[in-house]
Amino acid sequence: MTFDVKGMTCAACSAHVEKSVKKLEGVDSVAVSLLTNSMEVAFDPAVVSTEQICKAVASGGYSATPRGAEAAQAAASAPSQDDEVRAMGRRLIASAVLLVVLMYVAMGHMLHLPMPMALHRPMFNGLIQLLIVIPAIIINRNYFINGFKALFHLAPNMNSLICVGATAGLLYSLAVLLGAALKLDAGESVGMVDYYFDASVMIPTLISVGKYLEARAKGRTSEAISRLMDLAPRRANVIRDGMEVEIDAAQLAVGDVVVVREGQTVPTDGVILEGHGSLDQSMLTGESVPVELGEGDEVVGATINRGGSFRFRATKVGEDTALQKIVKLVEAAANSKAPISRLADRVSGVFVPVVMGIALVTFVIWLLIGAGIPAALKHAIAVLVISCPCALGLATPTAIMVGTGKGAELGIMIRTAAALEMAHSIDCVAFDKTGTLTEGQMRVIGINVANGQAEQALRLTAAVEKLSTHPIAAAIVAAAEEKRDVLPEVTNYETLAGRGVRASVEGRRVSVGKADWMAQSGVDTTPMAAWAEEMAGRGATVMFAAADGVLLGGFALADTMRATSAEAIRSLNALGVRSVMLTGDNARAAQTIGGQLGVSEVRAQLLPEDKQKVIAELQGQGKKVMMVGDGINDAPALVQADLGTAVGQGTDVAIESADVVLMRDDPRLAAGVIQLGRAVIRNIKENLFWAFFYNLIGIPIAAGALSSLGVELNPMIAAAAMSMSSVCVVSNALRLRRFKLKLDGATREAGEKPAETVPVQVVSTPIATGNTAAGAAVDRSQANHEEDNAMKKTVKIEGMMCQMCVKHVKSALSALDPNVEVSLEKKCAEIDAAVADDAIVAAVKEAGYEVVA
Repeated sequence: MTFDVKGMTCAACSAHVEKSVKKLEGVDSVAVSLLTNSMEVAFDPAVVSTEQICKAVASGGYSATPRGAEAAQAAASAPSQDDEVRAMGRRLIASAVLLVVLMYVAMGHMLHLPMPMALHRPMFNGLIQLLIVIPAIIINRNYFINGFKALFHLAPNMNSLICVGATAGLLYSLAVLLGAALKLDAGESVGMVDYYFDASVMIPTLISVGKYLEARAKGRTSEAISRLMDLAPRRANVIRDGMEVEIDAAQLAVGDVVVVREGQTVPTDGVILEGHGSLDQSMLTGESVPVELGEGDEVVGATINRGGSFRFRATKVGEDTALQKIVKLVEAAANSKAPISRLADRVSGVFVPVVMGIALVTFVIWLLIGAGIPAALKHAIAVLVISCPCALGLATPTAIMVGTGKGAELGIMIRTAAALEMAHSIDCVAFDKTGTLTEGQMRVIGINVANGQAEQALRLTAAVEKLSTHPIAAAIVAAAEEKRDVLPEVTNYETLAGRGVRASVEGRRVSVGKADWMAQSGVDTTPMAAWAEEMAGRGATVMFAAADGVLLGGFALADTMRATSAEAIRSLNALGVRSVMLTGDNARAAQTIGGQLGVSEVRAQLLPEDKQKVIAELQGQGKKVMMVGDGINDAPALVQADLGTAVGQGTDVAIESADVVLMRDDPRLAAGVIQLGRAVIRNIKENLFWAFFYNLIGIPIAAGALSSLGVELNPMIAAAAMSMSSVCVVSNALRLRRFKLKLDGATREAGEKPAETVPVQVVSTPIATGNTAAGAAVDRSQANHEEDNAMKKTVKIEGMMCQMCVKHVKSALSALDPNVEVSLEKKCAEIDAAVADDAIVAAVKEAGYEVVA
């Protein structure tokens, strides 16, 4: 059962809530999420009730309510996180303004600033300071309320440190002010008085800076879930009473027959009854190549139909669909992830009671030796002031602040302070393959042409594929455009769902498809079988093209590696971090790619829930896992991981589910996250050392340990020592600004990429064409093509404005040369040099255009 918990501000809070509930008999397990302010409890209702659970939470100073309809309605009416951050910003600004005014009043006379004469009077000055402190304390009252509440429940946290330090300065100052008032009342003069009201404002203000920055960067799992929900279409076309009608997708029922056309999104899960479709399932598998599905195949809701049309019967609706399962996985992983404890929170539980105990013992000892209440109080408050948690509170946020700023410079966006704290302990990085280690876009990596006719094969194939929207077709067309081929006109274009495409080009029937369809069409692809097998072993998809039943060539297409992927793995190896590649691709292709990159382990043919299970399995082995991904299908794994990292060009869902976002598509930055995390945590530990060093030295002196030697530490000097520790902490944190990433053993900027291109490998396979008419046509075409290279002349033509003009000119000149080529871009035609110029001019003029050269 899920409970909403209020009042938690740090890891110590969530740990105390979990501990309180675990004590109850009948509770099997408790998982508290500081991220979502919620608690998942598995319990036996016959032994313990929800009321008892809520009371257990309340016993620690917090509140809990079962999540239900009323709770959901209350949550909906509650201020959004953005509203809370803005309110926190307003409180911070108000506190800072009051602090500046207070420092002017308290220290203006020491700095010789222009001040009204009245402020030079100690009593009046103290009263003005008190009037400024009161609204500042009201503004920051949450620190005092929550801090003292935690102390009263014997569960001190960061708020307890803040309120104890601020209250110590306030009480001391009030005591001094009261003493000055009594002296004036007795007619005595009052000299210089040292107040410490500024500590009561400075401490919560400085701490609020870190809290505000942390709140702004906090990840928003709820937004990730809402984006997932938006993937499902709002409307669906169904067959009702023999008629096709459009209904709200929420009204779909199991058994409904749904119609999906090209370009539409599948509204729910089901099985195809009739028709074919080319389904983009990247939201589910992460793979960029659409899957051809036909009768009897299962379809998944929120996938996109890129080609064809079909009808399917709905088998799962509502909460049972694959999309809803992904949503549940994201929610469950967010709630089950153990909150990361902050170093300051871990020591606060011991530090605060120990300091308070020392202050109390100091007060009693000075009373017992007859020093009197004023002296005893002075030493006790000096102990509290010098142990003021200002430096301890700054130790983490200052390093985090500088570290996140440096990360932003390097292209690493850190969402939470907890993310940096976790990054230093990462010893295993799991990468999604498609779009993370690879470009996420199909490219032609190899061409095998029949009888050396490379240009002819690519030109004819690209001409046919240009009319298709399939990613493979786009890759072949892009390869032709790179060679600046002028693609001929296509007629009688035809798409055969799940098999291929074909069209008429330059009087020939050109077909493009996979080997099995080519075999069904009577095209022999066996001469290229060995090459196709080799390409498939390298993770490529192989397509074949044929003209009039004779093989033109084969095209190997693959999602190519990013130029920096191998270097990213080498950088992780240098850090002693294990690398794992996760993909929905087939095992053979995945192993090939993994071997090229040098990853430690490859996991293939994975669905979203499988990726999450792999992450959980690695965590079960004691690994601290960082998941790097870019797709919707990576969202559950990103949240399950100890540190979720999304690449900046990935989907919004992946980015919203992640703790860290890489602003550039550079997988090397994954190693950079770990390096930065280690540097920041090392800096935090150094800061804590300085914070405690002053306390260890100063507290005994403040307590009066060296009084016999004439050395005493009054509250003013104690405050100065406290300030000095803060200066050391901030100065040390600023050293992080010089941090540089070490990528593949060398220090360089993360944006640099080695110049690396993937050349297209072109090979030629001799094909025996025999004496068939089709073979003769191909041979003649090849012979003519070779002759054209040496015996062509260029005709400059004026007046061509569009492809229709090109068609008219080409039709007119085809009577003179069947292989004439006309270019709209170049405004020219290339024709057999043997054709007479007069005939060319006359033909062009008859078509309505003019030969100019």
